[in-house]
Amino acid sequence: MNQAMDLIKTKEQIGIMAEGGRRLGVVLKELRREVRPGITTKELDRIARLRIEAGGDKPAFLHYRPAGAAKAYPYTLCSSVNDVVVHGQPSGYVLREGDIVKLDLGLRHEGLYLDAAITVFVGPASAFRKEVRTLLAATEDALYAGIAVAKPGNRLGDIGYAIERVARKAGVSVADGLTGHGIGESLHEEPSVFNYGEKGTGMILKEGMVLAIEPMFTLGGGEIVQLRDESYGTEDRSWAAHFEHTIAITAKGPKILTAA
Repeated sequence: MNQAMDLIKTKEQIGIMAEGGRRLGVVLKELRREVRPGITTKELDRIARLRIEAGGDKPAFLHYRPAGAAKAYPYTLCSSVNDVVVHGQPSGYVLREGDIVKLDLGLRHEGLYLDAAITVFVGPASAFRKEVRTLLAATEDALYAGIAVAKPGNRLGDIGYAIERVARKAGVSVADGLTGHGIGESLHEEPSVFNYGEKGTGMILKEGMVLAIEPMFTLGGGEIVQLRDESYGTEDRSWAAHFEHTIAITAKGPKILTAA
């Protein structure tokens, strides 16, 4: 069996993931409302775990140990502030007006995994400088541009091309080496979904594939460094944004599974 066919989910699995994704979307929507000056990222983590478990599901990230990690992840939520791109660990850090925080969250519903992320202004968006507002808008726009081309018969490179094109137009950078991924029976499956690429290249997309598409853009250069807590930050300390949905590729086109 070829690699692409190995990645196909059944209609039953996609139905289960659609319900899990709806639940995850609701939790992220609730978390967005909790973001305010004075709350700690550890409190956001506590809320996320309570909301997920109240629905009868399990946090996907809690105790997860990806390949190459020194230890298992000890929290439900990844909360990455300002120049931290992804995998920021919740802590006693008190969010301040003028911060941006990336909330990356996953859950396991009936044995299948879902993953999504948003970037949130701490305080009114109108108070932020234009370049930060452009960064968040471009990253979110790129997510939907990538999703729009996730259709049977297209290729993985088409997704990366669509995402990268938005970054170039907005004058921001793609974070190096950080990708989306397949998802389903495991949190991270093949294929890697790059945020740059060439049209018409890479794996052919097929009905039944489920992908986590997640553009990550920065205001400066795209170079990243791994920090002491195993999170990833920008090398030049420029701010970064991150948006993500889990989507299924269907005969009618892409279906967003993690919308609230």
